[in-house]
Amino acid sequence: MIKVLIIEDDIIIGQMISMYLSEDQFEVKQSVNGHDGLREIVHFQPDVILLDLVLPDYEGLELCGAIRELSSVPIIVISTKTNIKEKVEAFNIGADDYLCKPFSMQELKARIKASLRMSDIQVPVAGGSEGTECESQYADFTLDVERRLIVIKDQKIDITNSEFEIMKRFIHYPGRVFRRDELIDTLYRMGEIVNDRAIDVHITNLRRKIEQNPKEPQYIKTVWGVGYKFVHLSAI
Repeated sequence: MIKVLIIEDDIIIGQMISMYLSEDQFEVKQSVNGHDGLREIVHFQPDVILLDLVLPDYEGLELCGAIRELSSVPIIVISTKTNIKEKVEAFNIGADDYLCKPFSMQELKARIKASLRMSDIQVPVAGGSEGTECESQYADFTLDVERRLIVIKDQKIDITNSEFEIMKRFIHYPGRVFRRDELIDTLYRMGEIVNDRAIDVHITNLRRKIEQNPKEPQYIKTVWGVGYKFVHLSAI
Protein backbone atom coordinates (compact mmCIF):
# COMPACT_ATOMS: atom_id res chain seq x y z
CA MET A 1 0.00 0.00 0.00
CA ILE A 2 1.35 3.43 -0.99
CA LYS A 3 1.85 5.72 2.01
CA VAL A 4 1.10 9.42 1.49
CA LEU A 5 1.93 12.19 3.95
CA ILE A 6 -0.10 15.40 3.56
CA ILE A 7 1.47 18.53 5.08
CA GLU A 8 -1.37 21.04 4.77
CA ASP A 9 -2.64 23.57 7.31
CA ASP A 10 -6.12 23.73 5.78
CA ILE A 11 -7.81 20.87 7.63
CA ILE A 12 -10.74 20.65 5.20
CA ILE A 13 -8.50 20.36 2.13
CA GLY A 14 -6.34 17.82 3.93
CA GLN A 15 -9.37 15.73 4.87
CA MET A 16 -10.76 15.85 1.33
CA ILE A 17 -7.47 14.62 -0.12
CA SER A 18 -7.17 11.99 2.59
CA MET A 19 -10.70 10.66 2.00
CA TYR A 20 -10.21 10.44 -1.75
CA LEU A 21 -6.85 8.69 -1.58
CA SER A 22 -7.97 6.34 1.21
CA GLU A 23 -10.82 5.12 -0.99
CA ASP A 24 -8.21 4.13 -3.57
CA GLN A 25 -6.21 2.06 -1.07
CA PHE A 26 -3.60 4.69 -0.20
CA GLU A 27 -2.50 4.87 3.43
CA VAL A 28 -2.65 8.54 4.40
CA LYS A 29 -1.36 10.63 7.30
CA GLN A 30 -2.05 14.34 7.81
CA SER A 31 0.08 17.04 9.42
CA VAL A 32 -1.13 20.62 9.81
CA ASN A 33 2.31 22.20 10.27
CA GLY A 34 5.91 21.70 9.25
CA HIS A 35 7.16 20.53 12.64
CA ASP A 36 4.67 17.67 12.80
CA GLY A 37 5.34 16.89 9.15
CA LEU A 38 9.06 16.41 9.74
CA ARG A 39 8.30 14.12 12.66
CA GLU A 40 5.89 12.03 10.58
CA ILE A 41 8.51 11.59 7.85
CA VAL A 42 10.66 9.75 10.37
CA HIS A 43 7.89 7.70 11.99
CA PHE A 44 5.48 7.14 9.08
CA GLN A 45 8.13 6.66 6.35
CA PRO A 46 5.90 7.93 3.51
CA ASP A 47 6.33 6.95 -0.14
CA VAL A 48 5.32 10.44 -1.30
CA ILE A 49 4.73 13.81 0.37
CA LEU A 50 2.10 16.41 -0.56
CA LEU A 51 3.42 19.76 0.66
CA ASP A 52 1.56 23.06 0.96
CA LEU A 53 3.86 26.09 0.78
CA VAL A 54 1.83 28.21 3.23
CA LEU A 55 2.19 26.81 6.75
CA PRO A 56 1.89 28.43 10.20
CA ASP A 57 5.37 27.53 11.45
CA TYR A 58 7.53 27.10 8.31
CA GLU A 59 8.18 28.94 5.09
CA GLY A 60 7.20 26.38 2.48
CA LEU A 61 10.37 26.38 0.40
CA GLU A 62 12.49 26.19 3.53
CA LEU A 63 10.54 23.13 4.66
CA CYS A 64 10.88 21.57 1.20
CA GLY A 65 14.66 21.91 1.48
CA ALA A 66 14.65 20.47 5.01
CA ILE A 67 12.64 17.46 3.83
CA ARG A 68 15.00 16.89 0.92
CA GLU A 69 17.98 16.86 3.29
CA LEU A 70 16.17 14.31 5.43
CA SER A 71 14.78 12.02 2.74
CA SER A 72 14.76 11.29 -1.00
CA VAL A 73 10.99 10.68 -0.95
CA PRO A 74 9.12 12.37 -3.85
CA ILE A 75 7.70 15.77 -2.90
CA ILE A 76 4.65 17.15 -4.70
CA VAL A 77 4.00 20.80 -3.89
CA ILE A 78 0.32 21.74 -3.71
CA SER A 79 -0.04 25.51 -3.68
CA THR A 80 -2.10 28.53 -4.65
CA LYS A 81 1.13 30.21 -5.82
CA THR A 82 1.05 29.98 -9.60
CA ASN A 83 3.94 32.13 -10.82
CA ILE A 84 6.86 30.53 -12.63
CA LYS A 85 9.45 31.89 -10.19
CA GLU A 86 7.86 30.04 -7.26
CA LYS A 87 7.69 26.83 -9.27
CA VAL A 88 11.31 26.99 -10.39
CA GLU A 89 12.48 27.73 -6.84
CA ALA A 90 10.52 24.73 -5.56
CA PHE A 91 12.05 22.43 -8.17
CA ASN A 92 15.54 23.77 -7.52
CA ILE A 93 15.27 23.18 -3.79
CA GLY A 94 14.06 19.60 -4.14
CA ALA A 95 10.41 19.32 -5.20
CA ASP A 96 9.58 16.63 -7.76
CA ASP A 97 6.29 18.09 -8.96
CA TYR A 98 4.15 21.20 -8.51
CA LEU A 99 0.36 21.20 -8.58
CA CYS A 100 -1.56 24.48 -8.43
CA LYS A 101 -4.75 24.79 -6.40
CA PRO A 102 -7.52 24.19 -7.20
CA PHE A 103 -6.84 20.80 -8.78
CA SER A 104 -8.81 17.67 -9.56
CA MET A 105 -8.35 14.61 -7.37
CA GLN A 106 -7.88 12.48 -10.48
CA GLU A 107 -4.94 14.63 -11.55
CA LEU A 108 -3.46 14.51 -8.05
CA LYS A 109 -3.61 10.71 -8.02
CA ALA A 110 -2.03 10.54 -11.49
CA ARG A 111 0.81 12.83 -10.42
CA ILE A 112 1.42 10.78 -7.28
CA LYS A 113 1.77 7.63 -9.36
CA ALA A 114 3.98 9.40 -11.92
CA SER A 115 6.30 10.67 -9.17
CA LEU A 116 6.59 7.17 -7.75
CA ARG A 117 7.44 5.73 -11.18
CA MET A 118 10.16 8.32 -11.69
CA SER A 119 11.67 7.70 -8.27
CA ASP A 120 11.86 3.90 -8.61
CA ILE A 121 13.05 2.92 -12.08
CA GLN A 122 12.70 -0.69 -13.14
CA VAL A 123 14.29 -1.27 -16.51
CA PRO A 124 12.89 -4.12 -18.63
CA VAL A 125 15.45 -6.41 -20.26
CA ALA A 126 15.23 -9.22 -22.80
CA GLY A 127 13.13 -12.20 -21.82
CA GLY A 128 10.78 -10.12 -19.69
CA SER A 129 13.02 -9.96 -16.62
CA GLU A 130 13.72 -6.72 -14.82
CA GLY A 131 16.94 -4.76 -14.72
CA THR A 132 18.27 -3.03 -11.66
CA GLU A 133 17.73 0.62 -10.94
CA CYS A 134 21.50 1.19 -10.84
CA GLU A 135 22.60 -0.06 -14.22
CA SER A 136 20.84 -0.82 -17.52
CA GLN A 137 22.85 -2.68 -20.13
CA TYR A 138 22.30 -2.74 -23.88
CA ALA A 139 24.31 -4.19 -26.72
CA ASP A 140 26.31 -1.03 -27.38
CA PHE A 141 26.05 0.98 -24.17
CA THR A 142 25.25 0.96 -20.47
CA LEU A 143 23.17 3.59 -18.69
CA ASP A 144 24.61 3.93 -15.19
CA VAL A 145 21.74 5.41 -13.18
CA GLU A 146 23.71 5.72 -9.95
CA ARG A 147 26.56 7.72 -11.51
CA ARG A 148 24.30 9.39 -14.10
CA LEU A 149 26.44 8.57 -17.12
CA ILE A 150 26.69 6.28 -20.14
CA VAL A 151 29.44 3.70 -20.61
CA ILE A 152 30.33 2.63 -24.16
CA LYS A 153 32.94 -0.12 -24.55
CA ASP A 154 34.33 0.60 -21.07
CA GLN A 155 34.59 4.32 -21.81
CA LYS A 156 32.60 6.74 -19.66
CA ILE A 157 30.51 9.17 -21.69
CA ASP A 158 29.36 12.19 -19.74
CA ILE A 159 25.82 13.35 -20.35
CA THR A 160 24.08 16.45 -19.11
CA ASN A 161 21.39 16.29 -16.43
CA SER A 162 18.76 17.01 -19.07
CA GLU A 163 20.01 14.22 -21.33
CA PHE A 164 20.06 11.83 -18.39
CA GLU A 165 16.46 12.61 -17.40
CA ILE A 166 15.25 12.13 -20.97
CA MET A 167 17.15 8.85 -21.31
CA LYS A 168 15.79 7.65 -17.99
CA ARG A 169 12.24 8.26 -19.17
CA PHE A 170 12.87 6.45 -22.44
CA ILE A 171 14.32 3.36 -20.78
CA HIS A 172 11.53 3.19 -18.23
CA TYR A 173 8.97 3.01 -21.07
CA PRO A 174 10.61 1.29 -24.08
CA GLY A 175 8.48 1.56 -27.20
CA ARG A 176 6.28 4.34 -25.85
CA VAL A 177 6.07 7.45 -28.02
CA PHE A 178 6.80 10.59 -26.01
CA ARG A 179 5.44 13.87 -27.30
CA ARG A 180 7.78 16.83 -27.07
CA ASP A 181 5.56 18.48 -24.47
CA GLU A 182 5.90 15.38 -22.25
CA LEU A 183 9.69 15.61 -22.44
CA ILE A 184 9.46 19.34 -21.77
CA ASP A 185 7.45 18.51 -18.64
CA THR A 186 10.09 15.97 -17.57
CA LEU A 187 12.74 18.70 -17.62
CA TYR A 188 10.39 21.28 -16.11
CA ARG A 189 10.11 19.07 -13.03
CA MET A 190 13.83 19.53 -12.43
CA GLY A 191 13.59 23.31 -12.86
CA GLU A 192 14.63 23.61 -16.50
CA ILE A 193 12.38 25.63 -18.79
CA VAL A 194 12.83 24.52 -22.41
CA ASN A 195 10.97 24.54 -25.71
CA ASP A 196 10.47 22.08 -28.56
CA ARG A 197 13.71 23.10 -30.23
CA ALA A 198 15.72 22.44 -27.06
CA ILE A 199 14.25 18.92 -26.87
CA ASP A 200 15.34 18.26 -30.45
CA VAL A 201 18.87 19.41 -29.58
CA HIS A 202 19.00 17.08 -26.55
CA ILE A 203 17.86 14.16 -28.72
CA THR A 204 20.51 14.96 -31.33
CA ASN A 205 23.21 15.03 -28.65
CA LEU A 206 22.03 11.73 -27.15
CA ARG A 207 22.12 10.06 -30.55
CA ARG A 208 25.70 11.22 -31.05
CA LYS A 209 26.62 9.58 -27.77
CA ILE A 210 24.84 6.20 -27.97
CA GLU A 211 24.20 5.44 -31.64
CA GLN A 212 26.73 3.81 -33.96
CA ASN A 213 25.33 5.96 -36.76
CA PRO A 214 23.45 8.99 -35.40
CA LYS A 215 21.99 9.71 -38.85
CA GLU A 216 20.33 6.28 -38.85
CA PRO A 217 19.47 5.78 -35.17
CA GLN A 218 18.57 2.34 -33.88
CA TYR A 219 17.61 3.28 -30.33
CA ILE A 220 16.03 6.74 -30.33
CA LYS A 221 13.53 6.87 -33.17
CA THR A 222 11.65 9.88 -34.47
CA VAL A 223 7.90 9.43 -34.81
CA TRP A 224 7.09 12.13 -37.33
CA GLY A 225 4.49 14.63 -36.23
CA VAL A 226 4.41 13.23 -32.69
CA GLY A 227 7.77 12.94 -30.91
CA TYR A 228 10.32 10.26 -30.04
CA LYS A 229 10.49 6.71 -28.75
CA PHE A 230 13.18 4.40 -27.41
CA VAL A 231 13.40 1.08 -29.25
CA HIS A 232 14.53 -1.80 -27.05
CA LEU A 233 17.04 -3.62 -29.27
CA SER A 234 19.36 -6.44 -28.24
CA ALA A 235 19.03 -5.85 -24.51
CA ILE A 236 21.34 -8.09 -22.48
